[in-house]
Amino acid sequence: MQTSSDRHEYPSHWEADVVLRDGGTARIRPITVDDAERLVSFYEQVSDESKYYRFFAPYPRLSAKDVHRFTHHDFVDRVGLAATVGGEFIATVRYDRIAADGTPAPAPADEAEVAFLVQDAHQGRGVASALLEHIGAVARERGIRRFAAEVLPANNKMIKVFTDAGYTQKRSFEDGVVRLEFDLEPTDRSMAVQYAREQRAEARSVQRLLAPGSVAVVGAGRAPGGVGRSVLDNLRDTGFTGRLYAVNRALGEGEKELGSVAAFRSVRDIDGPVDLAVVAVPAEHVPEVVTECGEHGVQGLVVVSAGYAESGPDGRERQRALVRQARAYGMRIIGPNAFGVINTSPDVRLNASLAPEMPRPGRIGLFAQSGAIGVALLSRLHRRGGGVTGVTGVSTFVSSGNRADVSGNDVLQYWYEDPDTDVALMYLESIGNPRKFTRLARRTAAAKPLVVVQGARHGAGPRGHAVRATRLPHATVSALLRQAGVIRVDTITELVDAGLLLARQPLPAGPRVAILGNSESLGLLTYDACLAEGLRPHPPQDLTTAASAADFHAALSRALADDTSDAVVVTAIPAVGEGSVGDAALARALRSAAAATPSKPVLVVHVELGGLAEALSAATSTAPQPPSGTAPRAADATPRAAGGDGPPAPVVPPEGAHLIPAYPASERAVRALAQAVAYAQWRRDAAEPGKVPEYEDIDERGAAALIEGLLSRGQGLTLGTAETCDLLGAYGVHVHRALPAPDPDTAARAARTLGYPVALKATAPHLRHRADLGGVRLDLADEEQLRRAYAELTELFGAPGELRPVVQRMAPRGVDTVVRAVIDPAAGAVLSFGLAGAPSQLLGDMAHRLIPVTDRDATSLVRSIRTAPLLFGWRGSAPVDTPALEELTLRVSRLVHDHPEVVAVTLEPVVVAPHGVSVLGASVRLAPPPARDDLGPRTLPVY
Repeated sequence: MQTSSDRHEYPSHWEADVVLRDGGTARIRPITVDDAERLVSFYEQVSDESKYYRFFAPYPRLSAKDVHRFTHHDFVDRVGLAATVGGEFIATVRYDRIAADGTPAPAPADEAEVAFLVQDAHQGRGVASALLEHIGAVARERGIRRFAAEVLPANNKMIKVFTDAGYTQKRSFEDGVVRLEFDLEPTDRSMAVQYAREQRAEARSVQRLLAPGSVAVVGAGRAPGGVGRSVLDNLRDTGFTGRLYAVNRALGEGEKELGSVAAFRSVRDIDGPVDLAVVAVPAEHVPEVVTECGEHGVQGLVVVSAGYAESGPDGRERQRALVRQARAYGMRIIGPNAFGVINTSPDVRLNASLAPEMPRPGRIGLFAQSGAIGVALLSRLHRRGGGVTGVTGVSTFVSSGNRADVSGNDVLQYWYEDPDTDVALMYLESIGNPRKFTRLARRTAAAKPLVVVQGARHGAGPRGHAVRATRLPHATVSALLRQAGVIRVDTITELVDAGLLLARQPLPAGPRVAILGNSESLGLLTYDACLAEGLRPHPPQDLTTAASAADFHAALSRALADDTSDAVVVTAIPAVGEGSVGDAALARALRSAAAATPSKPVLVVHVELGGLAEALSAATSTAPQPPSGTAPRAADATPRAAGGDGPPAPVVPPEGAHLIPAYPASERAVRALAQAVAYAQWRRDAAEPGKVPEYEDIDERGAAALIEGLLSRGQGLTLGTAETCDLLGAYGVHVHRALPAPDPDTAARAARTLGYPVALKATAPHLRHRADLGGVRLDLADEEQLRRAYAELTELFGAPGELRPVVQRMAPRGVDTVVRAVIDPAAGAVLSFGLAGAPSQLLGDMAHRLIPVTDRDATSLVRSIRTAPLLFGWRGSAPVDTPALEELTLRVSRLVHDHPEVVAVTLEPVVVAPHGVSVLGASVRLAPPPARDDLGPRTLPVY
């Protein structure tokens, strides 16, 4: 328990775990009076040169006065933070609030002097950069807007920390000292720098887990079998290139090996470094193992032990304690309850998992939160399960279990720059930080395909996963992922189908598809499947069942050379009789033709042609291979698929052979192709992302003042009609006036004020926006019609007090739509659009985009709903003013983006006429904005 220093309570929310440049972790926390001994010990380990740079003079030791000064803070005008590993300081930073003349000053002075000191052994790890981010966030919270720092010219490392941070700054030189002043308001450049550092650090932290130089399996049993011994045997048998150790505390005095692997009773007894420890002991013994690993300098843990959050509340607390303990030693964790990790690189050959055999090296990265699904994915690639050919192998595989620490976000950071991974496949049962995942997915998808299937879509996620609350339905989350370039699929079969196509075939340039084959019926099925998926197929070319391999080669060559096709689907059925084409000959013919035109994707639909599937993908079987330079085990003389009953591994064709994915059904092949077409279009669009327009008539300051005044009334409120109109009007969104009509005479006066024709509406909650119930009367041309309509409404639905009738001037006829914006605590600000009434309410036909919305986003938004043809002249109706509608959505996006206190906006109905739009109803809700962790300093999540 930390003790507060002077005036204010200890700010525990400033505590954070961070990933450093080398992939290790450190804990950042405020310095308190309890840290005196730690501070003295830390200072003694700092070199004289570093001390000189900090104090501008020889300063061999801290005096008692110094220790008191550096450990007593008020957490407002004087703040100190420390980075710790293993509970000991490795770096410190502090700020002191100052006045314009540089003397100490209390608030409201908004400048502070900042200074760092980093232990020499930890310099170069990015500790100072992380501390600057955190002390900057603390300072902004305390009303400080600017930092000043004085640095000796020779202290290049510290000058670089400040200049590389990306803040707007001034630099001067006086009396032999460099003075730097910089604003603390985040800029586009400072956020870009922060994201780049985050990516490098998190990628490095995963790399340390996937490419260790040495591995210890803690909990390996004496006899074969059991979790720990299985992992040890898998590591040994697949030829791990590093040093391998077994750890079993029950070993006898004379036992030095387990399964021909050097064995020890404790990690502490190992003579040499251990980069990765696989922990397979009962949960109650894990803390002791973590302590041993931390003290020995282990860099990371794969915890396969169960008994954590998946087992209930006690297990969840045990899991939190595990993460805190590991991070205190600078270690990251995969798991607990993990299946393990695999890296097929010939330089590593790591199988630290329960998978009994190593997949063949390839270009697909796999991530699964579920061990069972991870096994299924490996098996599908391994055996070409379900008829899908194993077009490529696996680069890396991570099964995160309860993902208490390392998550899909971290693995995405690694895959983004991994040269061995061309396609990323992910099975996710929960997304702990959707906002960050969307940001990382967008960046990754711009470089390589990312295919995701999400489990637990219609219920709670696994008990072992801590997930941020979200109010968004699954369909909305899926739409936002697609906007970020993610290829969303519904099953693991589709996940593999898409991955195999994307791994070895080029992206299609468009949706035009040529179809050829030796079966007219199969060609027609493929044609229909293309139409169903929104592709543009050419009529199938039937080569007849008598087609030879040469016929297939010639037809495929012509189709690939045709400028009117962007992809080719080849259909093949078995032929019976003398002279029929053989599997191997057909595969060679197709590969040869495809290789001559490598810019277009080719897919094969085969029916009961197992030999053809194997021949087409022979080069990349995922069947297990012996380590380089070693002979295969007897059991593997003829490699077989997982489980031992799969087909033999095919013969490897010549180097550089063109690899073609084959599918057992046309709809599976075409669906994978359609996903590739959509992804390719997203890539082209992402190259020109659009811009957020500026509108000269927006009154941002006026809106801010109005919001501040309204929020002074309370923490959260729904605005009244007048206030809603004023706030929206500041952003150029004008709502048609609706005057209350508590009686017929008042209704008549309101109509005269507004001008005929008018509409009479009941606004009671059960009748609002429900024209189908008869609570609306339109096109009332005069007072007589108005009074008659008023009488009808009260007769049908009750007294005016229950109906809450209003009178509104008629808007031009058009299409009724709805525009909504909401700030979700997990996903961020989201803009939604659809047609009002049944399409959106009953059918859920809504489109969604993340805010801020660009002009390109707005254009695609209004066109992406299924009922969009109603906006563009469906069945002879007049097209409506979609540019005006797009501008409206952009203005709402700007309002919510500029003012995060606007947590919900609903415009309904918005009538889109042939010329202009009319907003007939609006509601706005204000509240203090939710915390934006993506704008703060880098931190690891705390669940």
